[in-house]
Amino acid sequence: MQVLAQSWLVYQLSNSAVYLGLDAFFGQIPIFLFSLFGGALADRKNRRSILLVSQFIQLTCAFILAFLAGTHMVKVWHIWCLSFSVGCAQSFGGPAYSALVPSLVKKEDLQNAIALNSIQFNLARIVGPALGGLALTKLGAMWCFALNGVSYFAVIASLLMLKADFTPKPSGLSVASSIREGISFLRLKEGMASLITLAFLITLLSYPLITFLPVVAREVFHGGPNTFTLFLCLSGAGSVTGALLVASSASKGAQKRSLLVMIGLGAFITAFGLSKNIYLSCSLVFVTGALLMIVFAVNTSLVQSSVTDAMRGRVMSIYNAAFRGGMPLGSVLSGYFIKQTSAPVLLASNGVIVVLIAAYFLLLDRKLAKL
Repeated sequence: MQVLAQSWLVYQLSNSAVYLGLDAFFGQIPIFLFSLFGGALADRKNRRSILLVSQFIQLTCAFILAFLAGTHMVKVWHIWCLSFSVGCAQSFGGPAYSALVPSLVKKEDLQNAIALNSIQFNLARIVGPALGGLALTKLGAMWCFALNGVSYFAVIASLLMLKADFTPKPSGLSVASSIREGISFLRLKEGMASLITLAFLITLLSYPLITFLPVVAREVFHGGPNTFTLFLCLSGAGSVTGALLVASSASKGAQKRSLLVMIGLGAFITAFGLSKNIYLSCSLVFVTGALLMIVFAVNTSLVQSSVTDAMRGRVMSIYNAAFRGGMPLGSVLSGYFIKQTSAPVLLASNGVIVVLIAAYFLLLDRKLAKL
């Protein structure tokens, strides 16, 4: 609901793809900047406590935005500031969350657990936009932000009831030394540097499809919030489908299959960019959601299964910094190129590049394909 209402509100206030890209940039850049510190903290402090603080900050930002929207005082720069604050909270909450999940399941069930865990997130991407589109058109943006704020109470209550096995041991290393230890681990582990690079490139080139759906909905199909809502719901439904496929599959040879899926992802992104038919575009956005989730779940499980619990927070923070770091840069660059050309041209070009990158890692960088 928050994503739908906030994206549409920014585009409505600014009528600018650049401003829409900047909103995504401000929301994601803190994760790129501070995740390494968040990972070091997750290996030193209670991960559940870090998550609770993160949720309280995001709850507060949601209610502030609801107040600003309800009083008609909201400006684009207000939204940017709140996006940045939420991103800061997520930069510490994200590594703690990623490190907490494996402590709840056995190692052999990790890929399935990560895929199943992503289902709850992506179900929210279906239900949220559906409810958010209704609330946005009938009640206004304020209610989307307020309901999002209320939803955090359920998350906080769940965290308070959660019991995890991992208790961090006292560390004699400084935070900087802890971060360097995590980086050294990734450099020495065969294929991991390529996996981190791939994570960055995937989001750099694929995430703009989600960021600029409001532009496609309005400029290509001359629609409004309902068209944007439809696209978001279908993307979320595709992600749930992809997660279910990963959860039911074996982990052996998963990385090679992931690279083949990535080739398909690039092809479907290109097709979505070129499509002028609303029914075809709906089908394509569903499939891209599924393929992106498969790539994401498989790559994340490979990283998780390669680290010990004591190193997990730092290693996952580096992976998350790369994975989430591609989002703000991709959003800003794509917003600029859309202004110079158009959203269809940008998306079609990104899809072609995704195909070429996947083919490179599949055929030439054999270390990654063997993970």
